[in-house]
Amino acid sequence: MNPSHPPADRTPVIVGTGEITDRPSEIADGLEPLALLVEALNRAEADSGAKLLHEIDSLDVVNFLSWRYREPEKFLSLRLGIQPKHAHYGPVGGESPIRYLHEAAQRIARGECSVAAVCGAEAQSTATRAERSSITLPWTPFAHDVEEPKRGAAFQKPLAVKLGVYRPVSVYPFYEAATAAHWGQTPREAMAESGALWSTYSQAATENPNAWLKRRFTPDEITTASSDNRLIAWPYTKLMVANPTVNMGGALLLTSLAKARAAGIPEHRLVYLVGGASAEEPRDYLERDQFVESHAQNAVLKAALDLAAGNDFDAVELYSCFPCVPKMARRTLGLGTDVMPTVTGGLTFFGAPLNTYMTHAACAMVRKLRGNAKLGLLYGQGGFVTKHHALILSRDTPSEPLAQETSVQGEADRHRGVAPPFVTDASGQATVESFTALYGRNNEIEHGVVMLRTEDNSRTLARVPAQDRRTLAHLLNMDRSPVGSSGAIFRADDGVLKWLIA
Repeated sequence: MNPSHPPADRTPVIVGTGEITDRPSEIADGLEPLALLVEALNRAEADSGAKLLHEIDSLDVVNFLSWRYREPEKFLSLRLGIQPKHAHYGPVGGESPIRYLHEAAQRIARGECSVAAVCGAEAQSTATRAERSSITLPWTPFAHDVEEPKRGAAFQKPLAVKLGVYRPVSVYPFYEAATAAHWGQTPREAMAESGALWSTYSQAATENPNAWLKRRFTPDEITTASSDNRLIAWPYTKLMVANPTVNMGGALLLTSLAKARAAGIPEHRLVYLVGGASAEEPRDYLERDQFVESHAQNAVLKAALDLAAGNDFDAVELYSCFPCVPKMARRTLGLGTDVMPTVTGGLTFFGAPLNTYMTHAACAMVRKLRGNAKLGLLYGQGGFVTKHHALILSRDTPSEPLAQETSVQGEADRHRGVAPPFVTDASGQATVESFTALYGRNNEIEHGVVMLRTEDNSRTLARVPAQDRRTLAHLLNMDRSPVGSSGAIFRADDGVLKWLIA
């Protein structure tokens, strides 16, 4: 071994991956999340070719949303017959699997643990079907007394909640519209880019044996609204957003290079962790300085490029809850429109087991690196373009020890401007900073929402009623972005601000 390489007993490696996609013929036969975890971990052990489960001394469980448990990490440890020194059940966040994988590797590098597991599962499809059919599932009793994790509305302003722009599907459109205008695209051009990108994700899903939806969709099928592909929040149709109604479990096993060799795991099966980075945006999206880019995303991805030291990534996974995220990411990374943005298939087509999609992405990346790829980038994101984490995996042994510091928050904050003050009362003229429109199940607009800058450069939100066809036509014009256009703002009878095109 090259003497510059870190010692084998402090070099973390991924040795096993396991996944399960559960499609029960009868609703009551569906596996609960804990059972999916056990099966995924057993498959990961089988994949490693070594008996490792009983030696797990670091266990990270991705947050569940389809079923609620009291201390699920302890339930899982009991089922596995283990007593890990580190047993963690984390908060909500789509980036969390990558963070847990990174942190587990750091514990191995510090000599704090010998075998680590990162796992996540959801059974939203079965849970939803059971509720609709009034079927009581034979699962671990739902822990009603455990507080529901904070997300969405818990971090947003009351006006955002009142106007319906507090869920991911209605917040990401603000980035979609703002970035397109910033890049000089017409809405039609931006939609075409989204459709082509999502079609590429769907193609990758057809090649993943664990995908929920294995069909390639054309760009037009994805972007054209229909009875089967309804509009949800402009410009997003059903096929442009994450699909959480799946049953899936995924797990990864890590150990040290020395232990992997002692266990007889072949060298070509080992995947190394080079390093990564993390940063966040303010949780309240209305407290951000702008929506044409994410300073946290930029800092994380640029740190990943620095870690790659000029080497190209042979495979990437760009988080794909909504099109604006990978569209921003590929530009920061300097990747063209022809890039293959996924090894997994995306949160629409592979499926979005809520917080744990990136567990499956990591499994898919390991398979890729055991094949013909040498260097891979995993980029995960959580919240509303809020939490970001990147991790680089490699087929080759790193020349440097795994760094213990991952935060690039200082770099993100250095580029952040002052956020405009948010107001709930304004009059006069106001300029569109971004916008969306919310739709009902019949593809009819419920109302539009505009994010505005007032005459004193404060920020506010205003409603555009469904009856105001003229203003809505202005907002939804496919050939000219309304961002930057001006109109009148005033208080409606219900106390909420209303905006009309000039």
